Amino acid sequence: MARDSQAALVALNRFGFGARGGASGDLVNASSDPRGFVKAELSRPNGVLLEAPGLQSTPQLGQAVFAYQDQVKQAREAAKAAAPAETPALAPADQNPPLRRNLSLNAAAEISGQMADAKPAENTVRPESMQPNVATQPAAKPAPQPLNVIQKTFRAEALARLQRATLAECGLTERLVAFWSNHFCISASKGELARIWAGAFEREAIRPHVLGRFADMLRAVEQHPAMLFFLDNQQSLGPDSRAGQNRKRGLNENLAREILELHTLGVGGGYTQGDVTSLARIITGWTFAGRQGQLGVPGSFVFNTNAHQPGPQVLLGKTYDQAGLAQGEAALADLARHPSTASFIATKFVRHFVADEPPPALVARLRDVFVRTDGDLKAMATTLLDSDEAWKAPLTKLRSPYDFLVASGRLLARVPEDPGAYLNNLNLLGQPLWSPPGPNGFPDSNAAWGAPEGIKLRLDIAAQIGARLGNNIDPLDLLEFAAADAASAETRRTIERAESRQQALALLLMSPEMQRR
Repeated sequence: MARDSQAALVALNRFGFGARGGASGDLVNASSDPRGFVKAELSRPNGVLLEAPGLQSTPQLGQAVFAYQDQVKQAREAAKAAAPAETPALAPADQNPPLRRNLSLNAAAEISGQMADAKPAENTVRPESMQPNVATQPAAKPAPQPLNVIQKTFRAEALARLQRATLAECGLTERLVAFWSNHFCISASKGELARIWAGAFEREAIRPHVLGRFADMLRAVEQHPAMLFFLDNQQSLGPDSRAGQNRKRGLNENLAREILELHTLGVGGGYTQGDVTSLARIITGWTFAGRQGQLGVPGSFVFNTNAHQPGPQVLLGKTYDQAGLAQGEAALADLARHPSTASFIATKFVRHFVADEPPPALVARLRDVFVRTDGDLKAMATTLLDSDEAWKAPLTKLRSPYDFLVASGRLLARVPEDPGAYLNNLNLLGQPLWSPPGPNGFPDSNAAWGAPEGIKLRLDIAAQIGARLGNNIDPLDLLEFAAADAASAETRRTIERAESRQQALALLLMSPEMQRR
């Protein structure tokens, strides 16, 4: 039974989000056939798709943003017209300075979003607590500010993703979604469009292809308005295009560079700066329709012929003569099949699921499958699950903050009804949802997530959970759900010796059985 439990722990932690507390035998089901338990999710491709009431398409959300921006503009103009003409007196020096005016719409929305999403820290020292002899009346709580359409959408998308991850039987496909979403990342902090599109980007460009072909995902990603906006391709004009000749703005290489460096070939994959420039020219005209809808439905992907650099282009030694949109699609198809892409993807895939130092033989096997199957991602995942290396390697990878929070929610059988606590804790732990620090995504290594300050913050969160829920939970029962016989003797002793159930629950959440995958 101990060996079966250990294999089940690998199945649930390495390839999923851990066992669900209260579920009827996650660990038992995984113990009877660990590989079959995990691979079962690969036979349900429609289970990767995410549909929930209220979730809208990218064009619908784009139009909602444009309408919201128009409303804000009209409100500002009305307020300006109604304001007195006199110059206001300067505020006294000991008062808060007035807020800066003339903020960009994006900046204003970011500030309002942060204020709406923020919650006061617990145990914050309040001014009256420092004046015990002064009688004070309890201050009335300010009425909560209504969320705008951007904030509502972001929270709805986050909740749908969190609920799916919490309820999944194993969680392999949700782990694959998170992996590919981080590989082809955008950042919701870019602005209003990026924030409202973040969830739709994942639903539309990532999920349908997680068990499909890499080339199809690559094209869907690079043609999605969220990616085009995030990496500024809507601003890129071919130097010899009609629009390029009429305007001062020219070529923007951001998207082309990241396609080569981060999405396909990888650093050292054999491309040059000249290739970056060539690809940037090839994908000029890839944009999305704006608020006026002159090129198409507002918020939808369109190809703008007037912005496209005319003529053939040479990329990685091959000449692309195709006209218009087909030129870029042909280039992407070749990049998806490039040997460097196969090596880069296989290495990153094994590093994510197995070890920071990926076993070379396993990487080579996945690379060969990627090449032989023309980038079949389901075949690559199946090969990973069929490999002995993936099951025999010790659980040394530290869960990311997102994985840790989801695993904790699953074990505690807490299906989120509001995303606020998760979003706040992800911000605190340094992995804000859909908002990586750069186009290379969040790091995927123990060095990144195992820093002492990060572990301390996890402990603080675990302690808060323990204080809130510990009275009604037996941590030793939860340990059986999480690991059964695979739990170490040290973990059992630590939980048994805890001074209270609250402390025991916090220690369980911080145990290797919960922190490692």
